[in-house]
Amino acid sequence: MGGIDKLMAPVGGRPLLAWTLDAVVASPLVERVVVVTAPERVETLSAASWLPACVGAVVAGGASRGESVAAGVRRLQLLDPDGGDRPVLVHDGARPLVSAALVSAVVEAVVRFGAAIPVLTVTETIKRVAEGRVLGTLDRSELASAQTPQGARRRLLLDAWKTLPPGGEAQFTDEASLLEACRIPVHAIPGEPANLKVTLPDDLRRVELSLAPVGVRVGFGHDSHPFGPGTGLRLGGIEIEGAPRLSGHSDGDVALHAVADALLGAAGLGDLGRLFPPDARTPAGAASDGLLREVVARLAVAGLRPATVDLVIIGARPTLGARLDDMRGAIAAILGVAVVAVSVKASTGNLAGDEGAGRTVSVQAVATVATLETRS
Repeated sequence: MGGIDKLMAPVGGRPLLAWTLDAVVASPLVERVVVVTAPERVETLSAASWLPACVGAVVAGGASRGESVAAGVRRLQLLDPDGGDRPVLVHDGARPLVSAALVSAVVEAVVRFGAAIPVLTVTETIKRVAEGRVLGTLDRSELASAQTPQGARRRLLLDAWKTLPPGGEAQFTDEASLLEACRIPVHAIPGEPANLKVTLPDDLRRVELSLAPVGVRVGFGHDSHPFGPGTGLRLGGIEIEGAPRLSGHSDGDVALHAVADALLGAAGLGDLGRLFPPDARTPAGAASDGLLREVVARLAVAGLRPATVDLVIIGARPTLGARLDDMRGAIAAILGVAVVAVSVKASTGNLAGDEGAGRTVSVQAVATVATLETRS
């Protein structure tokens, strides 16, 4: 984080940790919270005005995650001596976008199975790499990324620490791996893509965008491509057979590129060239509709969705009047919006410049994005 204290970093005028705590206690199944922090912070956090009323204690953690979690769970044991079978959840303070529904789902899974964690399926191809060399490809059908909150009946955690003490030689990156090592079954439930863990400075901006009141943001996109060799023009998400193809590292769909840049600009997520550089990192001839779908997916992770798009295609050729409705439908389908939310216009550019001379097609796009309203 470049020296930033991420848990106390201001987000929307409040510390990141305050948002996380509010998100957790939004579940009606959460009755008591213990905050575990560095020893020097206990006094300051205990006096914080933004602590929810159900925070029963702020305690000092240890040198490792295991020691810190054990300190919190043991304080819960003091506060509720007879609750050995009650679910205990462990949640990262740097995950402020968890929904109340997911918190409740983990609690319910713990009641049913004894221990549970939320996971996301792995969609990327995963390679095993050592010293800059690919050693093999893993079967992603059996892989998942773990999130928090992770939960277990309290006695299961306490029994596991009797076998593998938190300050001992064996260290675990999460509670599930501790339970696994003690041969205690852990049930997996679906996680949430939006439940990101703040790890990099830019994640704070994504969190702030997601936590902002529901509203609309506007972005502008522009792209221009010259005509190149070959035919089969890709433009606005459709193919125009017989028309000359636009030159580019991808399939040259300048309209989808402009829409993607407008969406990224509205979301504050950079630009298309940074996400998909025109070099070996992006496959030559890549389908622009796939690139735009990836942009929509990144918006969703940031808690945003496309709302409307308005674009104008500027070029003397080919004639596009009969194709504009097809483009509207194709773009709406990619973005997951109604056709009425997409406007596509065409202009000859008054026959000026490279566009008017028929050498180039350029597109200008304005897009709005709205914050998702699915978080509880």
